[in-house]
Amino acid sequence: MPKTSARLLSLLSLLQARRDWPGRTLAERLAVSPRTVRRDVDRLRELGYPIAATRGPDGGYRLDAGAELPPLLFDDEQAVALAIALRIATTAGAGIDEAAARALHTVRQVMPARLRRRIDTVQVTAVERSAVPPHVDSGVLVALSNAVHAREVLRFDHEPPPWGGDEVLPVRRVEPHHLVTWGGRWYLVGWDLDRDDWRTFRADRITPRTPTGPRFTPRAVPGGDVAAFVAARFRGADGSGGWPYRGEVILDLPAEEVSRHAGDGIVEELGPDRCRLVLGSWSWSALAAALGRFDADLEVVGPAELKAAFAHLARRCAAAAGDRV
Repeated sequence: MPKTSARLLSLLSLLQARRDWPGRTLAERLAVSPRTVRRDVDRLRELGYPIAATRGPDGGYRLDAGAELPPLLFDDEQAVALAIALRIATTAGAGIDEAAARALHTVRQVMPARLRRRIDTVQVTAVERSAVPPHVDSGVLVALSNAVHAREVLRFDHEPPPWGGDEVLPVRRVEPHHLVTWGGRWYLVGWDLDRDDWRTFRADRITPRTPTGPRFTPRAVPGGDVAAFVAARFRGADGSGGWPYRGEVILDLPAEEVSRHAGDGIVEELGPDRCRLVLGSWSWSALAAALGRFDADLEVVGPAELKAAFAHLARRCAAAAGDRV
């Protein structure tokens, strides 16, 4: 590589490493004169790099953001990290699959063979691709992220689920706090101003409205840990980690067999073929259905709401079978 070209690459790498560089320091690092640094900076500008000059006793140079994206330099670890992130992004369901695949192809093409071998060992497979949730428009994700970062009240339309009917819901007003993924879907976690409560919204059902609302002071997510909070919500819990509805039954099955399918339930052995099970769920009907999956005779210990849920479920099942109860 010609000496001037090598020096230009070294200069560009230094400018990318930190925000401001005094001209004299750059000259010392490159072992050239300040005048040569000025000429090299002009050459980089001609190539499209937006390099700003700073004045003063320690005047120097800064690589700014420009209108277009010029070529970038990465060290080995940065290049590998970028390639792996792009490979994962092709299965993230964020509406950028094709763009991520093109970017990965571009990055891989210019990589040295030693780095290509490293990233080629990383294979990400989307299991049950046909069951992957709908993709989210990348513009929606950017809008949600911007509102979270700016701490501005977000106004949006939220499409109801298919079972929600044709009711037209009012515009939601939410203090957005986190954008998270769960089970392959993107969700917005925020404080719903009209319902005075924490809510999670599926991002693929959100249509942001502009402009955003006023700035707000962030509230603390219950428990202080957004990951634990979201996990609890999707288990049907109330945010404290426990299920809102819990019941107790006696099953005519060995405790060892029940415990393999009881999840976070509590199983107590009562004999070789009987056990006690305490289980939770997000509603009484859901709890009754979950207990029914064990396909065994059972006795409801309590509470009364669980017995009523079994009776209700029995009527619905009989109606579905065409019988009357």
